[in-house]
Amino acid sequence: MSIQRPLSDSWLDSPVDYPHDGGCQAAIDPDFKAFLAPMEARRMGRLLKRAVAVSDTVLAEASVSDPDAILTATGLGCVENTEAFLNALCEEGEDVMMPTAFMQSTHNTIGSLLAIRRKCHGYNSTYAHKGVSFESAVLDAVVQLRLGAVSNALVGAFDEMTPTYFGFLAKTGFVGQPGMVRASDSAVAMVLSAVPAEKALCELMDVRLMYRPAAGKVASYIMGQEGVDAIVAGINGSEKNDKIYEEIASATCLPVMGYKHLFGENYGASAAGVYAAVRCLHSGRFASLHAGEMALPEIRSVAVVNHDGRSVSVVKLGSLC
Repeated sequence: MSIQRPLSDSWLDSPVDYPHDGGCQAAIDPDFKAFLAPMEARRMGRLLKRAVAVSDTVLAEASVSDPDAILTATGLGCVENTEAFLNALCEEGEDVMMPTAFMQSTHNTIGSLLAIRRKCHGYNSTYAHKGVSFESAVLDAVVQLRLGAVSNALVGAFDEMTPTYFGFLAKTGFVGQPGMVRASDSAVAMVLSAVPAEKALCELMDVRLMYRPAAGKVASYIMGQEGVDAIVAGINGSEKNDKIYEEIASATCLPVMGYKHLFGENYGASAAGVYAAVRCLHSGRFASLHAGEMALPEIRSVAVVNHDGRSVSVVKLGSLC
């Protein structure tokens, strides 16, 4: 769920285009009545409703009713609820505070809600590591799967961009600069399984987190034992952000594609990149991710590369076709 049409893969053929003006764009929401009763939805913020919608959708597609583990990732948590609580505290004082906004403002509210709705009493963990939160959650899920502690896991990344926080992040240069993609909200969920499932879309070959690596080290890993055919990078139009992707591309000589021009920029954007790579691998269509003039070779595996200024993550995905 993003600034593209919600719960749809229509961006593969007819994406919604947005100018690279450094603005802020809210996500397009579906009709939440299909997932939540009206009284239940009234008590939830937008991010929680989005988390429920995408999680219910992916669990239904994977034919999993009760996941063994739930791992959520978020850079800011339910920041809209946090702002509502703090604004009310400043305006009305402590005596008449309503607890709902506070209860729903913590980062682990999302994972807790998903577990309560599914009556899932298994492993549940939340990662709040800014730009690499999603990869941290994926890495934990892979460890649990390889240890045999769980047979499947629901992994999701959920972030929202309020006008207030957009202003804060624009001052740091993370978003809001001329020529950059738009800042946005995102909600992405996927099911990982220890064994190939009937409805599997691709293979998660490996995931790696590296702290302050040289571009050559990242390139060596990408081209290592499980080499790939292309790179899907978090290019957003910022010279500072895109520099390492250019260095990695030069060291690997692989075609480089982007995804943030479709889904926008936020702390959970890399999850949208993995989602886009999975769908493109499964369908064999990469045109919406590739803006270069050169024709793409046959792509059967990709590396989704992301960084937050210090840590660099690489998620390797392979086609099952």
